[in-house]
Amino acid sequence: MLLLKYLLMSGGVGMILVAAGILSYDVYLEMKYRRAMAVAGTVPLPPVPHVHWRGALALALLAWGPLLLAAGIIVVPSGMAGVRVSQTSGTLPGTLYPGAHFVAPMAESVSLFDTRDQLFTTGALEDTAVKSSSAPSAKSEPLRVQAKEGLTLGLAITVRYRLDPKRLDYIQSNLPQPIEKEIVPPVVASAWRELVPNYTVREVFATKREEIRKRASDVITQKLALDGIIVKEVMLRDIQLPPEYAKGLETLLLKEQENDRMGVETEMQQKQVRIAELEAEATKAQQVKQAEGEAQVKVLQAKAESDAMQYTLPLKQKQIEQSKLEAEARKETTVKNAEAMAEAKVIDSKAEMERRKLLADAEADRIRVTAAADAVRMTSEGAILKQNPLLINKIVAERLSDKLQIMMVPADGKFFFANDVLHSMNMANHSSQVQDSEDPQQK
Repeated sequence: MLLLKYLLMSGGVGMILVAAGILSYDVYLEMKYRRAMAVAGTVPLPPVPHVHWRGALALALLAWGPLLLAAGIIVVPSGMAGVRVSQTSGTLPGTLYPGAHFVAPMAESVSLFDTRDQLFTTGALEDTAVKSSSAPSAKSEPLRVQAKEGLTLGLAITVRYRLDPKRLDYIQSNLPQPIEKEIVPPVVASAWRELVPNYTVREVFATKREEIRKRASDVITQKLALDGIIVKEVMLRDIQLPPEYAKGLETLLLKEQENDRMGVETEMQQKQVRIAELEAEATKAQQVKQAEGEAQVKVLQAKAESDAMQYTLPLKQKQIEQSKLEAEARKETTVKNAEAMAEAKVIDSKAEMERRKLLADAEADRIRVTAAADAVRMTSEGAILKQNPLLINKIVAERLSDKLQIMMVPADGKFFFANDVLHSMNMANHSSQVQDSEDPQQK
């Protein structure tokens, strides 16, 4: 819709510019023709150019059509609402919300209202930078009202409200404009000035401050609601007391604070006394309990010692009997060990005798067997030597040292060394045989 409005406006303006351009061009040609006539005199000239008055006028009249259509498209901004006002019928019912709307061109207009939250403020704000541009009715002076005593109070009030979009036609038709200056301030001031005279300064300042604020909020909300104004919140920010009352109240508050301080100190001293009494009672009870506990401990210790003596005497007797039994057992063990040792020594001596006897028998048997074997061996060797006397030389050569050189002698035995050796060997064999024959007799 907004694009269509801009297109229609552009088309209308364009058509008017085209018509103006056509007329300007035709007038330019005509003026040029006249200057040429003045210079040429009787020289024939081209035909006189014709000015297109009708075409330009028609085009200009047609241009008003798009312009009127564009003027009939109204755009309501965000946060605003409007009502249609007819030149013949007055305010028309219904609300135009943010967006594009079509109205009758030249016959209807739209009145816009701010539907966002607005503030009505009396008294200086805590921070002047907080003041909103949407609250032009804000005042720097507090609202002056009289209390029950006749003293004048200054109230710093803030009322947060907004217009009801559904009742904008009623507001436009019946209420003076602007609303934020003509309606809201008188209603708020009258409500507070009707309520505050029913209360004392002390009640307004301290005891019934919230109650008064709620009653004023209800009255303001009810009155403004009849005119299509929605009240969201009524705030009583500050109260300015009269200087004399403020000074007296300050003195009274100081006395009350002093009284409260003394009461608190008295209460603290009473509590300290009570704490001391409780500590003394606790100490006494602790000592009594401690004495009772020590007495009970001593009684239990005595009882335990008595019980221990009852069990200690039988235990000592049992220990003595056990010691006697252990001594007897050690004595018997010693006797038995001595007897066992004696018997072991006897057995050892008998065994030694038997061992020696067996060794002697074994040695005798060995000697007999050895002698018999030697006799048999000597007999066989003698027989072999008688058959082969040269074996004596071989045996002698084998038993001599490795460094001794062997010399061969004739077999007839005429060589002196061989004869001596054989003679000595025969003597040795004879003596050994005699010994062997004597040894068995000795044994």
